[in-house]
Amino acid sequence: MCGIVGYIGSRQAVEVLISGLSSLEYRGYDSAGVAILSEDDRLEIQKSKGRLVNLEKRLEEHPLSGTIGIGHTRWATHGEPSDLNAHPHTDAKGRIAIVHNGIIENYLKLREWLEGEGCVFVSETDTEVAAHLINYLYKGDMKAALADAREKMEGSYALAIISRDEPDTLYCIRKESPLIIGVGKGEQFVASDIPAVLPYTRDVIFLNDNEIAEITRAGAAIYDRFLQPVSHEPYHVTWDAAAAEKGGYEHFMLKEIYEQPDALQKTFTPRVDMKKHEILAECMPIDAEEAKILNKMVIVACGTAYHAGVIGRYLIERIARLPVEADIASEYRYRDPILSKDDSFLVVSQSGETADTLAAMREAKRKGAKVCALTNVVGSSISREAGDRVMYTWAGPEIAVASTKAYTTQVEVLTMMAMQLGLMRGTLSRADYDALLTQMSEMPAMARKILEEKDDIQRFVSRNFSHEHVFFIGRGLDYALSMEASLKLKEVSYVMSEAYAAGELKHGTIALIEQGTLVVAICTQPDIVDKTLSNLREVKTRGAQTLVVCTESLKEKCEKEADALWTIPDVAPQLAPALAIIPLQLFAYYMAIYRGCDVDKPRNLAKSVTVE
Repeated sequence: MCGIVGYIGSRQAVEVLISGLSSLEYRGYDSAGVAILSEDDRLEIQKSKGRLVNLEKRLEEHPLSGTIGIGHTRWATHGEPSDLNAHPHTDAKGRIAIVHNGIIENYLKLREWLEGEGCVFVSETDTEVAAHLINYLYKGDMKAALADAREKMEGSYALAIISRDEPDTLYCIRKESPLIIGVGKGEQFVASDIPAVLPYTRDVIFLNDNEIAEITRAGAAIYDRFLQPVSHEPYHVTWDAAAAEKGGYEHFMLKEIYEQPDALQKTFTPRVDMKKHEILAECMPIDAEEAKILNKMVIVACGTAYHAGVIGRYLIERIARLPVEADIASEYRYRDPILSKDDSFLVVSQSGETADTLAAMREAKRKGAKVCALTNVVGSSISREAGDRVMYTWAGPEIAVASTKAYTTQVEVLTMMAMQLGLMRGTLSRADYDALLTQMSEMPAMARKILEEKDDIQRFVSRNFSHEHVFFIGRGLDYALSMEASLKLKEVSYVMSEAYAAGELKHGTIALIEQGTLVVAICTQPDIVDKTLSNLREVKTRGAQTLVVCTESLKEKCEKEADALWTIPDVAPQLAPALAIIPLQLFAYYMAIYRGCDVDKPRNLAKSVTVE
């Protein structure tokens, strides 16, 4: 979950590294550091605990000069955040320096062995183990040393390496952790993610698992696990670098909340022929023949993507009448799941690099299920493993740790998948299909209308930000949405919040309700709204303060039980989750602002979870 940047060229490397680390700080911000090979081939390192600005101040006091270097921003896994544990790490003699993303699972065993060989360690990290190991194996050929180290290291990792012995070459290697090479003219770049290289190049190479790259100013030579040369066609990035900047907004999270109307449009338009009024079959991973023989679908994901998967489960079962399981990826593969060749297995991941989701995907492949994927990142590990059975959300880069537009577009694509499956399986009439598609085309405008009400939301938060416990309740799709609303609040404001199926309150949870407890009820499903309001009445009787999010047509019914009420435009119940989340995202955002929290970089969290 850390950020890696590397550079070799004619520019001063420090400037490039700091620029890249700044764009990757969402991946980790416990500490940061750089290593530079100076013009006289000295290996110089500066690193600092805390945010990147601390490193920048240190570099102002102790400037480094050189045109080849590596940098790192850390999310701690081994060893507490400190100057000593910050990357880069070196061997004892300062012969090589490395930066690392991932976890080396057998690092303790390797450390004990290396200590027996005379290596002296100064940090608690698994990364320093890799540095000593590579140095121990180095016999004048870095590719060979990396290949040997690869056979000895277990786990997932991406490494970038520079060496005093090979001062004109930057090396990197990846195994189950993302790494790209930015291709320039007379200069090359290495990074964990595309935004780091966009100021300099739009052409990138995605390294595959177990590949080693030998990078000089002239270009990159890439080798497979047998050290045979392989070629990669560079991918040309089409989105603008400005999309990864704040663009005048105070925080990335707020910017990305406001980008949701455009994101919904960009995800919808390429998939739909509005003249024929149909979703394009080639944009869905399941054809009509397969749809009719499917036994069940399994949706597996983590965090916010899992909550989108739960929405997908409700919709696919309701619309397509296909049994669906929604499961948490980190649990899925450890329960020996039952899958068959007539099952469809869908993984959902914003980054396409989520380690637990990737592992579950590979487990499903081994069991013979038809595997497909939904992600936001072209060229990610999950998208490559899914092959031609991948769907993209096209939401654009999402930088804030708390996901917003990725979630709404995931829900949008899953809704379209449910509609297409329903049509192919004969469980959704053409008239209902047409009506849903028409309303989907209007959702970007509806989202803009919701955003116009932000002042009401901010005003409510200004009077209620001191709450330390918040409950979210709903039924059906509203319950699935409650889980995501609760997670958003926890992530960015550190308020203890929980989501409950409204009917479960009286089975224990209602004991926690006391005078002034804030309960947020989501009421967008007309067929069950009376049941939810009955539960809301129960908590209000016990002193709860109530906030209701509902559609315009349910306002009159809901306001009797609401101390405060926010509405969204009237829309088909199946489409409501993608809209009703928007005011709740703003609620979480403003709660974080008023409580003085770092919205874009919540404590202990990182954007792309590439470790288990």
